[in-house]
Amino acid sequence: MHRPSPSSSEYSVAIIGAGLSGLTAGQALAEAGHAVAVFDKGRGPGGRMSTRRQAETTFDHGAQYFTVRDERFRRRVASWTEAGIVQRWDGRIGVAEGGAVTPKGDGPERYVGVPRMSAVPRHLADGLDVRCRVRVEAAEPSGARWSLVADDGADLGTFDAVLVTVPPPQAAPLLAAAPDLARRAASVTMEPTWAAMATFDAPLPVEADGLFVHDAPLSWAARNSSKPGRPALESWVFHGAPAWTETHIEDEPDAVVEALLSGFFAATGLRPVAPTFAQAHRWRYAQADEPLEDGCLWDEAQRLGACGDWCHGSRVEGAFLSGLAGAEAVARSLAPSSAATE
Repeated sequence: MHRPSPSSSEYSVAIIGAGLSGLTAGQALAEAGHAVAVFDKGRGPGGRMSTRRQAETTFDHGAQYFTVRDERFRRRVASWTEAGIVQRWDGRIGVAEGGAVTPKGDGPERYVGVPRMSAVPRHLADGLDVRCRVRVEAAEPSGARWSLVADDGADLGTFDAVLVTVPPPQAAPLLAAAPDLARRAASVTMEPTWAAMATFDAPLPVEADGLFVHDAPLSWAARNSSKPGRPALESWVFHGAPAWTETHIEDEPDAVVEALLSGFFAATGLRPVAPTFAQAHRWRYAQADEPLEDGCLWDEAQRLGACGDWCHGSRVEGAFLSGLAGAEAVARSLAPSSAATE
């Protein structure tokens, strides 16, 4: 395939999805001098690191915290910490099961964005051309480039490379021009999670700020207000177990709230307390059942690929590392040697 060189050293790159992977890749490619446009169907950047605001409080209703293992991510987290974007969460972590709460003991350092988890993606989005409330319907070959088409038929522009960072069921159709990549994406099963958010007029008497729950319907509960920088109002986030969520995926939100709160009080042995506010949110694609280990998917000849935590383990760190891998793959394809006739 012949790839004509652009009139300047700058190539144009479209990134579909403004979650952590997409924003990480976008920032890296922009710093390398490329023109980057990020498209997202949501109201703002963040994906599962988004934050829900309600009156005088906020809820981290998706990603709860993140840990650090890889040295590249450690360096980035150190810079975020120095800039005041993240802070360590020293909340008490325990296990709830059968009406009893037990301490979990020492574990990895846990970090959160401050004053909310969305601080991290908003920091990464700063300076990028991020276009929200835009749903990309297709990426279509246009000569040696790519044309993006919105779901309403609008022409979103033409680009030298496209990186898809949405969940695999949404990514596979956008990768149709690269059947092998589309097949790999379609092979990943994503598990759903119902999240319930609630506030209470007094602190709940549980000796933990984060709980791994071993009794259905829950898998996790966290005192959101215990995280640094959060409002003092007693607020909690409850995550439904994937299997339970799958069974109840189409339930009414009010029924989900009731089930998750009842499950929490039963698992911890607490006397039920009525919340002052409660709301549910459905994460249809919360995490990969069996994530790939590729780092990213990339078609060198077509300059089309995908990345996300489902390519590199279902954790915040994996999303970041996959974004870096995606940016590196794009950059290699756009290097002068890759623009030659093959």
